Amino acid sequence: MVENVLHIAGAGLAGSEAAWQAARRGVKVVVHEMKPKVFSPAHKNKDCAELVCSNSLRSDDFEHNAVGLMHQEMRLGKSLIMEAADSCKVPAGGALAVDRNAFAAFVTQKLRGHENISFVEEEICELPPKEFGRVIIATGPLTSEKLALSINNKIGYQSMSFYDAIAPVVYTDSIDMDIAWFQSRYDKGDSRDYINCPLSKDEYYDFVEQLLASEKAEFHDFEAPQYFDGCLPIEVMAERGIDTLLYGPMKPVGLTNPHTGEHAFAVVQLRQDNFSDTLRNIVGFQTKMKYGEQERIFKKIPGLQNARFARFGGIHKNTFIKSPILLDNYLRLKGEEHISFAGQITGCEGYIESAAVGFLAGYFAAAELQKKDIVLPPETTAFGSMLKHLQDDTNIDDYQPMNINFGLFPDLPKQQNAKGKFVKAKGAEKKSLCCKRALDDVKVWLQKIS
Repeated sequence: MVENVLHIAGAGLAGSEAAWQAARRGVKVVVHEMKPKVFSPAHKNKDCAELVCSNSLRSDDFEHNAVGLMHQEMRLGKSLIMEAADSCKVPAGGALAVDRNAFAAFVTQKLRGHENISFVEEEICELPPKEFGRVIIATGPLTSEKLALSINNKIGYQSMSFYDAIAPVVYTDSIDMDIAWFQSRYDKGDSRDYINCPLSKDEYYDFVEQLLASEKAEFHDFEAPQYFDGCLPIEVMAERGIDTLLYGPMKPVGLTNPHTGEHAFAVVQLRQDNFSDTLRNIVGFQTKMKYGEQERIFKKIPGLQNARFARFGGIHKNTFIKSPILLDNYLRLKGEEHISFAGQITGCEGYIESAAVGFLAGYFAAAELQKKDIVLPPETTAFGSMLKHLQDDTNIDDYQPMNINFGLFPDLPKQQNAKGKFVKAKGAEKKSLCCKRALDDVKVWLQKIS
């Protein structure tokens, strides 16, 4: 292998972003991607950066939301994933949602068109030896069994896993708009961003009863499933209490049914899933129910009685490692520094978080190959806070995947109030100040690493 070439295993969100950041810094990159020769059970698209679970990158508010802040930091860093998202976005209120096929095609075209990037269509089945050269493992939460076994054999610790459920998608023209209506919650964004299906009190409790009694998909191994709280199957949420869904994906607040002029007891929302708005994703309805049960039960929702399903929900296994005790500050495997890890396999959770860790891994590896000093992102930034989570071994026995959130950021300094006392900022003010500080600091950092 050529000494100054960076090899990347996997062309998902993290691998694609890592390849882009290294290549734009002048490093030759070889991307090893098993598709289209081999597909995981959850992947269908041959292109890079396939969005499996949802088409939403969540909130795009960079002044008050940690996810939106990470979007903006990535934009400032010339992120390929954010360029693709902004180019392929579809209406979604305050969220950033994309046409997932257009998004994947955009990323693929950019990567394959870059003079410093080449592709090898092959599955990496074991951790490469030092002679292979510098490599980033970005195989994601669906890392193949062979590679997962090789990782376990190398690190000496049991890789952990959790199960992630996928929401179903229906054809827009099969939704009964005499019952449903267009409206974003609290009228944020465009009025047509979401389609809403209302349920009465009796309809809601009957729906929950059907969920609880439904036939579920069986697991094919002997592990007890451990779900990530940010992506629970809807029937698992229902098991936590019959009213749980009223405070989750079926909350009726901020919505008024124009057909009746009243507030529904519960509401199911459907978000645009592609440019042409022919598909709608049932928001928050990740599920492990069998396909027949999904069709039977979801058609009980008023407005979806004639729904045609473009994709049923499903479930897949996610794999991640104990990064705080396995990786160094630069995401390299301790004792095997020619190997880095990036993306959800490190223990971040979410599309943009995965891409952000890929950004960091690509930059770190490029600087190393070019024999430049590596500058770590400030902990006050979304980049730095996410990296800090991957290094935090405070509760390593219960290390869990994490979305970016303000709880990961260092405290703000106390502010002097009108009475001269120094107090901590709270609520919206705290979030706003945290975002402003992050953007100021990330601009300085990005200048240093450009």
